[in-house]
Amino acid sequence: MNNDFEPATQQRFLASVDAFRHWFLTQAMPLWASQGVDLERGGFFEKLNLNGRPLDEPRRTRVVARQIYVFCVAIKLGWQGDAQPLVLHGLDFLLNRLRAPDHTFHSAVTPEGAVVNPRFDLYEQAFALFALATVHKTLPMPDPTLIAQANATLAALRQGWGHPVRGFEESRPRSLPLRANPHMHLMEAALQWAETLGASSDAWWRLADELADLALEHMVQPGSGLLTELFDGEWRPAPGQEGSLVEPGHLCEWGWLLLRWGQHRNRPDAISKARHMIMQADALGLDTKRGTLINEMGSDGQWRDANAKLWPQTERIKAWTQMALMPDASGPRSEALARATQAMEALALYLKHPRAGLWHEVMHKDGTWSDEATRASSLYHIVCALETVHDAALACESK
Repeated sequence: MNNDFEPATQQRFLASVDAFRHWFLTQAMPLWASQGVDLERGGFFEKLNLNGRPLDEPRRTRVVARQIYVFCVAIKLGWQGDAQPLVLHGLDFLLNRLRAPDHTFHSAVTPEGAVVNPRFDLYEQAFALFALATVHKTLPMPDPTLIAQANATLAALRQGWGHPVRGFEESRPRSLPLRANPHMHLMEAALQWAETLGASSDAWWRLADELADLALEHMVQPGSGLLTELFDGEWRPAPGQEGSLVEPGHLCEWGWLLLRWGQHRNRPDAISKARHMIMQADALGLDTKRGTLINEMGSDGQWRDANAKLWPQTERIKAWTQMALMPDASGPRSEALARATQAMEALALYLKHPRAGLWHEVMHKDGTWSDEATRASSLYHIVCALETVHDAALACESK
């Protein structure tokens, strides 16, 4: 990051990053490392109640994988607790209780490992692969078996669930609609592996290329430039109203991925489309009164769900931070950094919970909060945003 931002804009960004990091290290990590981990039976708890106590539910691959990632980032950010044993604790549960005989991963099991949901779900595979890549990247002595496991899972996906055009099916036999969301997270996993392995990552770059082209050619709609969520078997928008469903948070998340991929692969077309999606998320999906992205709208820009979950706010942080990292003139980059800061300030509202280390999951359209347990799955979104701004801040301060 070149040090060409307006001084006040940069100072405000760095102050927000410091506050965000402080919350994670001093409030979130002590709570989730003590109350969110099931040291007796394995894995991680899915939720903590309003008092910060665990709720016992089946363990999903996505949550175990996401918590592995969270504790890896805690190591990176210098948390004073001992995070590595927690990473290995989660990895053991992922590989020994959630892994299926065909090298894919079950959707959910009991703490003892009995399969609760045997249905294949591409979303779960994406997060298992993401976690394996993150562990390989983080631990001082990477385990080569993690690469072998990831390769075996990818081979099983291609053999068993590959779509005849691009991407993957939802099930065998086929079930519809096809979904953009799990493909987005599979692209995230592919980029994590590709950036981690470097020169030896051809298979992961091929996967990232395939998924990026799928998004650019089939998911991004030619008129609006918005990415829709649900598709028929030929990657055309699903019939009826569901075919025009747009989630502003996913516009930001896809935009963040496509900006990264476009830089790696020298694809200015991808960068241009990603920029448009991110800007349209703010233009069409941002409630300026609350300062938050809404949940859902149509491709015509009409709001369908004006409530504001936590996770779209984290994706807005990532998207605008990545926009600020792009090699453009200083004016647009300063504006992008300012929007990233605004998104962090909006997220900070969610993190002001009566129980330190918890957060509010949903802000209603009237500005009130939902009264519900805190989901472990949301911590991944929070920490991914934190890692993104942390890395940007380090780059900024080094100039």
